[in-house]
Amino acid sequence: MNKNDYIEFIEKHLDKYLEVKYPEKIYKSMRYSVLASGKRLRPVMCLEACRIFGGKVEDAIKCACAIEMLHVQSLIHDDLPCMDNDDYRRGKLTNHKAFDEATAVLAGDALLSFAPQMIIRDDKLSDEVKLKVLNEFFTAAGVDGIISGQIVDLESEGKSINEETLEYLQTYKTSALFKFALKAGAIIAGANDIQIADMEKLGQKFGLAFQICDDILDETSTFEELGKTVGKDKNAHKQTYTAIHGLEKSKKDVICLLDECCDIIEQYQSSVILKQIIDEVREKVR
Repeated sequence: MNKNDYIEFIEKHLDKYLEVKYPEKIYKSMRYSVLASGKRLRPVMCLEACRIFGGKVEDAIKCACAIEMLHVQSLIHDDLPCMDNDDYRRGKLTNHKAFDEATAVLAGDALLSFAPQMIIRDDKLSDEVKLKVLNEFFTAAGVDGIISGQIVDLESEGKSINEETLEYLQTYKTSALFKFALKAGAIIAGANDIQIADMEKLGQKFGLAFQICDDILDETSTFEELGKTVGKDKNAHKQTYTAIHGLEKSKKDVICLLDECCDIIEQYQSSVILKQIIDEVREKVR
């Protein structure tokens, strides 16, 4: 499979798993955000990590979809008026704008509970593997993951923060799901502890690079290019990486982090897909 094959495979299963049932409104709200056009980077990386270590992508597809649902859940809640108050996501109205705020909250909550259920009910995984993957899921989803990143992000508005706090924010808000995706794929494939640790390092470094790139694009791109409101971090007086280091140093640091990602990948079976994902981020900052 190439990257586009992976994306098609993932979207086919997302559509299948989120079949509309009663009450229809909640399923339509969940589908609205999950099936919106997206890069699907996290589930693609999960499937590719599984393949690299000798696993079958079919065995990881439910986990990959669960990761995407967790990611979308975080976006739905992140866009709410009480959080970042965004009107657009992935080129469409945000969930609370397309439906209403209460439905958006419930849709996010529903995805957060629906996703781990898919892993629990996956008959292709052993109980031991399920427990390991679920531990990674709840670590990434909880106070040791994206929740801590989000609260630090909210607290940083209008304040000066140091580099240590900024890296904490980026690690927990962005790197957490990339680490989960890569580690989960490796776990499902039966990778050893050293290999899983390397996937964690890859997810950490790629997540930092991805977030810095996002900060750069927020300053240099248009709504048409990103499909979401641009300049909001600057307008909210958030201390982003670019605000602290400037555009040029930020671009150099992204390239350095991506080079380190490539060094990790080279230790194992060559992955054209992971290199392609890295190169796509690299191109955005050139």
